Amino acid sequence: MRESIDFGHMNISRLFRKLLIPTVLGMVFSAVFVITDGIFVGKGIGSDALAAVNITAPLFMITTGIGLMFGVGASVTASILLSQGKIKAANINITQALGISTLLILVMSAVCLTSLEPIGRLLGSSERLLPDVMEYMKWYVPFLVFYLLLTAGMFFIRLDGSPNYAMLCNAVAAVTNVILDYIFIFRFGWGLMGAAFATSLGTSVGGVMTLLYLMYFSHNLRLRRIKISCKSLQLTCRNIGHMIKLGSSAFISEASIACMMFLGNYVFIRYLGEEGVAAFSIACYFFPIIFMIYNAIAQSGQPIISYNFGIRNQDRISRTVRLMIKTALTCGICFFIFTALFSRQIVALFIDESYAAYHIAVKGLPYFAFGFIFFALNMVGIGYYQSIEKAHRATIVTLLRGIVFMSVGFFLLPLLWGIKGIWLAVPSAELLTLLFIGGIYAKEHWQTRR
Repeated sequence: MRESIDFGHMNISRLFRKLLIPTVLGMVFSAVFVITDGIFVGKGIGSDALAAVNITAPLFMITTGIGLMFGVGASVTASILLSQGKIKAANINITQALGISTLLILVMSAVCLTSLEPIGRLLGSSERLLPDVMEYMKWYVPFLVFYLLLTAGMFFIRLDGSPNYAMLCNAVAAVTNVILDYIFIFRFGWGLMGAAFATSLGTSVGGVMTLLYLMYFSHNLRLRRIKISCKSLQLTCRNIGHMIKLGSSAFISEASIACMMFLGNYVFIRYLGEEGVAAFSIACYFFPIIFMIYNAIAQSGQPIISYNFGIRNQDRISRTVRLMIKTALTCGICFFIFTALFSRQIVALFIDESYAAYHIAVKGLPYFAFGFIFFALNMVGIGYYQSIEKAHRATIVTLLRGIVFMSVGFFLLPLLWGIKGIWLAVPSAELLTLLFIGGIYAKEHWQTRR
């Protein structure tokens, strides 16, 4: 399924479309993972179960963040190495990335499984929701490693010139999840255990498909046996450090969603109780879909920018960035309008009008969606800095956006505007971040013209 792709010479618009369409479709299938669980859990089990799943979501986001961090870091490095003809070094880098990230997730999973109740409380669960939170974690956490492989492996498969196969991995995983969700929840009546197990089996299928490609079917990039020696370990540590530096902003971007969920759960349960958390969970199910689309735009531009950065072709880099900005802005405006107009229909996918959470979510979702426009442009800016190895700048922007501005918004805006302020915390953080990026650009432009 390898495509005819030339990062250095192919027409930018055609090349970007060739990467973007299957990447977006793959991300949409990934989003099906998220939204399907929400629909089946909300309709088949109830709003408390929906809230319980949302409380466990930060573990999912941390896993995704680690996958993105090593995926971005290794793919940027491998892109530059491939542009210089160093195929063996590129293969070693992606092998090191998958090996170390897998080890990290296995350790995290073991800690969570041996401390289910303390972890549940740490994530913000109330006494009422704690049994559901623990049940979901018990059947979900052991399989997180497969989701890591799926998340990180997508970068390497696309870089190898097979974006359609990357899309297929996500599609098969998503379809498996949908079918098993229906069977386990509605046919077998397994409740939250069934929802968690369906997601786990779906991610396992996608993760195995990713491994098989990188081991047996790839063109240039494939997993290699790593030598075990002092020199090899030193080189591995050096390479991993460089990957983490390049991809740290991708991890923080995903961690910021976990932070958003954690802080939002805390603030909503304080102001509106469990019903508020259930309402917020609908926004949290919807938000990753938007994130994945914007991330697809950034990921589609990343190998083009990194490859041409390696051969110092600034003109192709500039044209790629302009195309990314136009695409992201169009998507951001469309998503905001759609969410504002159809908030009732979106919320109704998850829960019925009989729940108090329904009315809370319908009122709040349009405010929350206002941030989609700014978020689109922020993702392009962060992705650009990652691709040209300005990891420090990408990390600062991501920290401000996902941690600093968001934390201030969640705790300050409710005091000023009440419940509306909680919903506006995330959009405010995105707007401030965009202004910060604009300030950096204006400063660089002014210094260049001097």
